[in-house]
Amino acid sequence: MPGHDPRAQWVVTLGVVVLAWATERPLGPGGRGLAVAALLAATSVALMARHLPVARVPPRIALIWLGCGVVAAAALIGTGRNGAGYLFAYFLVGHIGFRLPLKPALALAALSSALCGGVLYWRLGPGHEQLSWTVGVTTGIPVVAGILSRSRQRAVQAMIQSAESAERAARAEAQAAVLTERSRIARDVHDVLAHSLAGINMQLELADALIDTGDLEKVREANDKAHSMVKDSLKQAQWTVHALRADSFPLVESLTAMTESSGLRHALTVTGSVRDLPAQTTQNLLRIAQESLTNAARHAPGGTAEVKLAFTPDSTTLSVRNGPGTRAGAAGVGSGMGLIGMRERVALLGGTITAGPVTEGPGRGGWQVEAVIPG
Repeated sequence: MPGHDPRAQWVVTLGVVVLAWATERPLGPGGRGLAVAALLAATSVALMARHLPVARVPPRIALIWLGCGVVAAAALIGTGRNGAGYLFAYFLVGHIGFRLPLKPALALAALSSALCGGVLYWRLGPGHEQLSWTVGVTTGIPVVAGILSRSRQRAVQAMIQSAESAERAARAEAQAAVLTERSRIARDVHDVLAHSLAGINMQLELADALIDTGDLEKVREANDKAHSMVKDSLKQAQWTVHALRADSFPLVESLTAMTESSGLRHALTVTGSVRDLPAQTTQNLLRIAQESLTNAARHAPGGTAEVKLAFTPDSTTLSVRNGPGTRAGAAGVGSGMGLIGMRERVALLGGTITAGPVTEGPGRGGWQVEAVIPG
């Protein structure tokens, strides 16, 4: 059974060889004894060669070697007077079914049955009264066992290859998830640092330029603005750490704390039936709200702002609207990447986002961001 433990197969092979050499007669230095010895040696080598790896032996060489082995086994039956040499035919034909394609295997199995059966039927050698010609015909039957063993081995190999492919796909998916997470963290870092650092840098450069003019009041004002931006950046960094945590806070409570820490009490309005959202959805909605509120405070300072969270059976909608500012904003500070980052977040969740100026209503002249997340 070629698909079993190779060590067990070697035990079987050596057992057949030893049994044949111990029982086959005549054996001698000349005449029929020499012919029997030569045929025993040839069939022994042919049987032991079945342990060669399939990939090492070309199909044509295997066909010639096994064909010669079958002919030698039939000749051994016709030459020896008695013994177990006929076992070579059975084991060789079984290996033919495992090693060769279907058509050549069946052809050699039929050849083995014809040769071995013919030798015994026509009594071409001495001592054949001990074996019926039907024994020779049955030497072709083990080819079926060989074919089934090969099919079973191919099925196992196919399962192994399928498992390896699945493992490679899982590794690729994990790597893609890592890259996606890195992109998300990069967006978070940008949202927290890009605007704030740019504004701080601008104020410090302004302070440096004003030092030469001797206008200490304006230097102090620029320095105070830089300090204020630093505090704001620290506050945003805290929210980023919360958003990056796997066990993020509930969305409504987090938005409430965020608006209150920004000085916007009672700015959050929640409609619909509140429900728990996946961690990724919660994190991204929090980051969108944070970016929107930061932009409102930067570009429309002193203006009103409101946050609306609407739950429907099919979606969750986050809307952040701010009115026009009452003081001059930090024009030119933004890099333009904030809106791109928000769009990327919403795209990852399969939702849509709109952002633009408010052209009518109480907040006319302000800005609104609205993200709709399905599910």
